[in-house]
Amino acid sequence: PELGFYVVAEVAGEPVACLLVTREWSDWRNGLFWWIQSVYVHPHHRRQGLFRRLYGQVETLARQQGDVCGLRLYVEKDNAPAQATYQALGMAPTPYQVYESTFPDFPAMA
Repeated sequence: PELGFYVVAEVAGEPVACLLVTREWSDWRNGLFWWIQSVYVHPHHRRQGLFRRLYGQVETLARQQGDVCGLRLYVEKDNAPAQATYQALGMAPTPYQVYESTFPDFPAMA
């Protein structure tokens, strides 16, 4: 739980959409950013507002915490439909790019 939490949408008792929220301390803002990650909506349930509802729940929870300064997520640069969805929710691109260094010798999950 200290690493994050999932928000899940169900239809008729079946999970059809989810996202993961992780936390990052911002020393510049003296608060936490909540990162939205691992977004998934089942193909048969896309374009029905499920992500919008999940996002709304996350935003509500974040505002109630009192120490969250904002929400962030990363998106594939060629995923125009996702970017349009995020912008429609009031999110905006940042001037940052993501860089990474992966460790090929890290053991894969069994």
